[in-house]
Amino acid sequence: MLNNAMNRRTFAATAFAAATVSALPLPAVALTEASATQLVNSVVTDITRVIDSGKSESAMLRDFEKIFVQYADVPIMARYALGADARTATKSQLRQFTQAFQGYISRKYGRRFREFIGGEVTVKHARRIKAGYEVRSSVKLRGEAPFEVTFLVSDKSGREKFYNMFIEGVNLLLTERTEIGAMLDARKGNLDQLIKDLKKTG
Repeated sequence: MLNNAMNRRTFAATAFAAATVSALPLPAVALTEASATQLVNSVVTDITRVIDSGKSESAMLRDFEKIFVQYADVPIMARYALGADARTATKSQLRQFTQAFQGYISRKYGRRFREFIGGEVTVKHARRIKAGYEVRSSVKLRGEAPFEVTFLVSDKSGREKFYNMFIEGVNLLLTERTEIGAMLDARKGNLDQLIKDLKKTG
């Protein structure tokens, strides 16, 4: 379902289902509605800057990965995407999977950002949720009706980061968890093979 939404009106940068959100601790006092909104504004600004840079696709994808690492809580997102297998993985495997995951997400969605040329992203408002803040934005691409993208922001990692996105109500990370789970099943649970293949996927 996410792919259908992305194909129709694509947005991404590069969290969780409701159970994961409820498991996160309450945010520290430092995280505020204003700072959560500013983080999303910064994400949008940096992505737009790369899109408008005129760089080659490979250079843009490297920049998108840097943006993802800077603004997203990649370790938490990677653990959630890996699912139950994250509990049995070694520290080395988790580290390698996290690195492969960040590249995979950056390539997968970064290649679609060209559709943003001439578009507009407007951060609308934020509201407090148990795990931090939900920040809603409106995206308008050329020739398309506006659609909503929501970022979930927390400071669980010690810094303000977004840990999931909802694109037209579709949970990005939950969808990735399903896809990565299917990829792991196809490899008969061989996490090392998945890590190797994920580096070339996206």
